[in-house]
Amino acid sequence: METERLFLRNWIDDDLDKFANLNADPEVMEFFPNILTRQESDRLAQKIRQNIELNGWGPWAVELKSTGEFIGVVGLQKSDKSLPFSPCVEVAWRLAKPYWGKGYASEAAKACLVYAKTVLKIREVVSFTAVKNVRSQAVMAKIGMHTEGYEFDHPDVPYSSQLCRHILYKIHLN
Repeated sequence: METERLFLRNWIDDDLDKFANLNADPEVMEFFPNILTRQESDRLAQKIRQNIELNGWGPWAVELKSTGEFIGVVGLQKSDKSLPFSPCVEVAWRLAKPYWGKGYASEAAKACLVYAKTVLKIREVVSFTAVKNVRSQAVMAKIGMHTEGYEFDHPDVPYSSQLCRHILYKIHLN
C-alpha cells in the first residue's frame, strides 16, 4: 500500500534494529506500560509478521518513499483482548520521534481505513489510547474518528498506573 509520501509494506529483517530503537525510546513509549527490550521488540515484530502472513494485513512497516527509511509501524489489528468493546479491528501507529508532527501517522492511518473499507469490508474501526495521550487523540480526530467520551480501564495496564484509564474512538466506514 502507498500514500503520497509513504509505503506501508511487509516487514523485512532490516527493520528490526530500527523497530527495537523505537521501542526502547522512553518518549515514544511514554503511553505504554514500559519500554521494550531487544528480545521483546523482536518477538513483537515476529508476531506482527506472522499475523500479516496469516491474514494478509496487520500493522505494516512504514517506509518513507523519499529515502527508503523505516520510520515506524501503522496498521490494522484484531483486538483479541478482553476489552469491553471486543471483538473489533483497531487502527494503531507507533512512529520514531524524528517523524512526529509531520502528518505521517494520519496519512498512513487514513490509508489503512480505506483498506479496511474497500478490501476487508469492515464497517467500523476503533482506536484507543491512554486518556493522557493527547497527541494520539489528535491523530484520531484528524483521520475522522470520534469519541463519545467512552473511557475504560485497560485490562493489560495495572490499575494503579496513570496509564490505566483509556479513551475509545470509532469511525463508521460506509
